[in-house]
Amino acid sequence: MTATLRVLGLAKRFGAVAALADASFDARVGELLGLIGPNGAGKTTLLECVAGVLAADHGTVSLGDASLEYASRKDALFYLPDGMQPWPDQRAGWVLEFAEALFQAPAGSRDDLIGSLQLAPLLDKRVGMLSKGERKRLTIGLGLLTQQPFLLLDEPFDGLDLRQSREVAAVLRAHAGRGRGLCLSIHQLADAARLCDRLVLLADGVTVGEGTLAELREKAGVPGGGIEEVFLALT
Repeated sequence: MTATLRVLGLAKRFGAVAALADASFDARVGELLGLIGPNGAGKTTLLECVAGVLAADHGTVSLGDASLEYASRKDALFYLPDGMQPWPDQRAGWVLEFAEALFQAPAGSRDDLIGSLQLAPLLDKRVGMLSKGERKRLTIGLGLLTQQPFLLLDEPFDGLDLRQSREVAAVLRAHAGRGRGLCLSIHQLADAARLCDRLVLLADGVTVGEGTLAELREKAGVPGGGIEEVFLALT
């Protein structure tokens, strides 16, 4: 899979509120793409519209030269929302085993993720008893057991400390290197700049910039500036 996932001009209103006005970006196989912006910028709504969880009012989603209609998006995209607590009464080990079978993951995938995401101490714990950070690592593992070429993750580092964020980012990068595109919604700008290959800047439901940090610095006219300065300059 080498095709680019292209999102063009998505718009979504909730009554009088325009959650998205003109949101566009490209996601490529083999990269970590960071979708960044403050709370309320429209990041979650954008991912939900891309995934087909919400119907956009306007705009298109395509893969390569082919338009992705709602019914076919589940074959190309898997969306992992923030705050999931799957089967809270089940033990984490059972949840991983069930997901491995459900998603028809390659043999050994579950064991690899248990090691790389440090899930072994959690396997006998019930999901409802996990801490926020533990549950986050578990649900990321569930997402990585899926087989769709593009994975959309809403706030994958929320609840993780600095060391855990770096470790999880390394796992995500390894999966991207095996032929997946990962689009990550992140509200902490510094985390996104440090961990992602390219960035999409979203403000008030509009894409105001896309590219590497160096490219965004050039566009914003702030050479050497941090991601916070770039974001403020472009908004």
